Amino acid sequence: MSGQTITEKIFSSKAGRKVSIGDLAVVNVDYVLAHDTTCAWAIDPFHQIAKKVFDPDKIHIFFDHAYPAPSTQAAALHTKIRQFAKEQGIKIYTDGVCHQVMAERFLRPNTFLLGADSHTPTGGGLGAFCAGFGSTDAAVAMATGKAWVRVPETIKINLEGSLDFGVYTKDVILSIAKELSAEGANYKVIEFGGKALTKMNVPSRLTLCNMCAEMGAKTGIVPADEQTARYLEIQGRAQQFEFLRSDPDAQFADVLTYDISKIEPTVAKPPDIDRDVPVSQVEGTEITQVFLGSCTNCRIEDLEIAYKMIKGRKVADGIKMFVTPASRQVYEQALRAGYLEEFSKAGAIVTSPGCGACLGRHMGVLDDNDVCVSTSNRNFTGRMGSPKAQIYLASPATAVASAIAGKIADPRKYMQR
Repeated sequence: MSGQTITEKIFSSKAGRKVSIGDLAVVNVDYVLAHDTTCAWAIDPFHQIAKKVFDPDKIHIFFDHAYPAPSTQAAALHTKIRQFAKEQGIKIYTDGVCHQVMAERFLRPNTFLLGADSHTPTGGGLGAFCAGFGSTDAAVAMATGKAWVRVPETIKINLEGSLDFGVYTKDVILSIAKELSAEGANYKVIEFGGKALTKMNVPSRLTLCNMCAEMGAKTGIVPADEQTARYLEIQGRAQQFEFLRSDPDAQFADVLTYDISKIEPTVAKPPDIDRDVPVSQVEGTEITQVFLGSCTNCRIEDLEIAYKMIKGRKVADGIKMFVTPASRQVYEQALRAGYLEEFSKAGAIVTSPGCGACLGRHMGVLDDNDVCVSTSNRNFTGRMGSPKAQIYLASPATAVASAIAGKIADPRKYMQR
């Protein structure tokens, strides 16, 4: 009898019995997440099976994808959701991107989050099992507190070495995506490990897990450790938790090792996540827009990098640069630190916290001829607006360097060692 992966252990605890890879199980959920699109689609199915939610305190609804409402259609969805939330006693949050706020305020290690959004895996950076489900699944979970799942296989990825100057976890995960491909982890869990990971803080781990969705993974997960405990303490949520680990004899679908010291600043060329190349190969490509935002990369650590690079400089003439902090907490941290003022002085547009331009609904929609460098997670055709636009994915450092240069640029040229 082989040992269990961390995923099998979490599923077993939520199912109330020992489960193994491939088993079907009904599990208890710790949190249900939905937002200003997916929640609206869950309301009618919910009313077909229940009158009241199982526990309003475990259901988290966010207005973040199109908030403030950019159209009458979006406003109507908000109204429908507000009415539902009021009758059910559920709180609606307008404090930024759902995944960022869940990490800041709610998620605990070794818990199960069912999220009606594909980038729910972000929370795996805190050692929780966080996966995206459909709105109907969310409706069932809101009604019963349970979910039906098949226990997934796990790909173990060990990170060794240390990041070179000007290289960040976004570059690491883009490099991994190139090897695994957009479908290389379909319905699998990506579990991160290795010595390099122990040095990465939780915000960096959130970036790694966020991008696992782009490789088809059910989720990404980083086993909770001292870094996790430190993050929870910083967030005013210090707590005891088990340092859950995969057993030495656990079965993995694959085990991969990456020496991150060999990774350079990287970009994903349009229109696929796995068209990743060193920035040097596309340096000089003319651009029209830069988006510094999304649940992937607009935490305070990202804004600090951007601030240090752009201070005393200007966004190039003709370039649209939008800075969208991931949450109200991040916005206020950046405000107190003077980062937002510096972005504004440089010519960038600072927006309210939320998803912003990421999904092409407002605050930076792309036109036919736009070429955008984005810190978000998706560059497929039409993602941020026009299907004729082009999106290059990059780290915050590469994005800011490109905004200053007016074309794709190597961030190391604008940084001090």
